[in-house]
Amino acid sequence: MVPSKNNYLETHSASYFHDFQTRRLNIKYDDVGKKRYAHSLNNTAMAFPRILVPILENYQQADGSIKVPEVLVQYIGKEFLGK
Repeated sequence: MVPSKNNYLETHSASYFHDFQTRRLNIKYDDVGKKRYAHSLNNTAMAFPRILVPILENYQQADGSIKVPEVLVQYIGKEFLGK
């Protein structure tokens, strides 16, 4: 949830690219003796900027510092940013 928008925002996506990418890469498959271009997907597992906004908005403290979510403390190495 992004409080400033009072809504949930997209954090990842998947797009069906038909054969756009595979034509450029010349990726084909054999369909009973006939070569055809494969179709592909374009996926973003977790785009950093998209997940950063809700973290900042939900964990910002009154003094402007950011409380690091508990599950991320082991990776960040501290409990607060900006203090």
